Amino acid sequence: MSQDWIGYSYAALVSAGGIMGYVKAGSVTSLVAGLFFGFLAGVGAFLMSQNPKDARLSLGTSGTLAIVMGMRFVNSWKFMPAGLMTIVSILMLGKTAVEMFRRPHDS
Repeated sequence: MSQDWIGYSYAALVSAGGIMGYVKAGSVTSLVAGLFFGFLAGVGAFLMSQNPKDARLSLGTSGTLAIVMGMRFVNSWKFMPAGLMTIVSILMLGKTAVEMFRRPHDS
């Protein structure tokens, strides 16, 4: 079984975004939300590494972030960070859905 490096990278990006929100704006909410969703994305990547069909947590995390950050982007029209996280979350959502429905290779 291969590791879900894209999922782990997504988790790191979400966590880093929360940390940057705290450092630049002093937003404790950004820090807590970023670390929480980064943790959930990391656990989701671990679960998908063990079983590619176990995608519920990854789908939920990336889907929630896509919706929340998408709404923030539509309200502010600022690409950073809301637009970037919306795009990355939608890409992660698509990648996870494809992995979930992919048939295993025949031996």
